[in-house]
Amino acid sequence: MDEFQLIARYLKPLAAAEPGALGLADDAAVLGLPPGSDLVVTTDMLVEGVHFRSDDPPDSVGVKALAVNLSDLAAMGAEPRAYVLALALPAAWPEIRRADWLAAFTTGLAKGQEAFAITLAGGDTVATPGPLSIAITAIGISPAAGAMRRSAARCDDDVWVSGTIGDGALGLMLLDGTLHLDNAALEQELVDRYRRPRPRLALGRHLVLRAHACADVSDGLVADLGHICEASSKAAKIERGCIPLSEAARTAVALRPELWASILTGGDDYELVFTAAAADSAWIREVAEGSATAVSRIGKITEATTSGVPEPVVTLRDGDGHPIALQASGWRYFRST
Repeated sequence: MDEFQLIARYLKPLAAAEPGALGLADDAAVLGLPPGSDLVVTTDMLVEGVHFRSDDPPDSVGVKALAVNLSDLAAMGAEPRAYVLALALPAAWPEIRRADWLAAFTTGLAKGQEAFAITLAGGDTVATPGPLSIAITAIGISPAAGAMRRSAARCDDDVWVSGTIGDGALGLMLLDGTLHLDNAALEQELVDRYRRPRPRLALGRHLVLRAHACADVSDGLVADLGHICEASSKAAKIERGCIPLSEAARTAVALRPELWASILTGGDDYELVFTAAAADSAWIREVAEGSATAVSRIGKITEATTSGVPEPVVTLRDGDGHPIALQASGWRYFRST
């Protein structure tokens, strides 16, 4: 199959529900927006060997490629509208491998579309001498000037996180063979969290009404809360004992306490970390319950250090209030040390 036959067979069905996609037959899509709405746009690239493993099931790669973008929309409190997909497929793949991979990958995308109420609107497909690469641009809508920002945290805000933290990083360690739990069910749970993120769209749509600042946890909890602090010119103090862990993660740290560092900085959780006024605590728990999403209060926003030796923007403390040092805050590209 050439490029156009490939698009017609595997991608055109994903765009059937979006009139603005124009059957993927034109140079661009034409998308309508409700009056009084802002456009929210995000893009993430996934590269084989960096963001997913070569032996990851292709359907899970489809789910993940879509979910990581929708997690960014959730952090802004936006409603998904449509997405565009750019695929760079290895030229060295024989046709049967390309066909099998695309069939499974687009099956995963279709499941993600159904779960997250979004539709393909266009994109591009090319061959590459390099690794398999996938780029999705997700488009969302929010009330005019209503999207959440990283830069709006306030002193004395509570810091919250959704779901559980550390599962994605531990799942990758299991796949890499650097972690073993001797419990097949718990191991599979962690692997699924790494391969199939769950964007917190429903919670984000509620939080936009009152939360002050928000980010999704992709680079690691400490790093992404640090992004909020830096954008807001604030600092944060969080308590390790308040960090929500799954049963599988609790089992892992009971066996190897040093895994706390990976849990806090490993990334790939795609939960939401957000700040809100202490007076809104009951409301947050109510909307979280209505969104079928657990939330946990883990710390406070403070004023940034302005004199003397500066503290890290995010300070982690144990149950006795003593600081816990971390060698790194989270994932960063191009970091030399």
